[in-house]
Amino acid sequence: MLSPLTKANLYLKSFGFFKVPLIWICRPKILKLDRNSVEIKIPLKRKTKNHLNSMYFGVLAVGADVAGGFMAMSKAQERGEKVSLAFKAVEGQFLKRPEADVHFVCDDGPLIDKMLDETFETGERVNQAVKITAICPSLHGNEPMAEFMLTLSLKKMGG
Repeated sequence: MLSPLTKANLYLKSFGFFKVPLIWICRPKILKLDRNSVEIKIPLKRKTKNHLNSMYFGVLAVGADVAGGFMAMSKAQERGEKVSLAFKAVEGQFLKRPEADVHFVCDDGPLIDKMLDETFETGERVNQAVKITAICPSLHGNEPMAEFMLTLSLKKMGG
């Protein structure tokens, strides 16, 4: 029997491969997924580095996208519902060069639950900003390398 985390990683890999190849190229791995938070790791490798040997900012955006979006998709699936998910806005603060594997942490599970409750109840699109923090635990512990605010947009699909 596969653990929930293993199943989540298999789903993420297949989603990346078939739907968003750039996600697949970045090789994100879900390290933690519970009701309140998600933690995704993207390895610093040749394909994810910039010319300064730190993580390319486009890859940082991919990590923030996966951390902010995966929890919403997972929570909708748990409820047996389908949701249309998009990001309507992004703000990013780049604080320090991430020169090792980067972990993307989103602790907005309760907010995402409220958003899902609202769209499943009303059928209307719901927009809220979720926070994702990028850290390099192997070099700097929990010190933020970058912080993102992504406006997550959810809408119940189907009838």
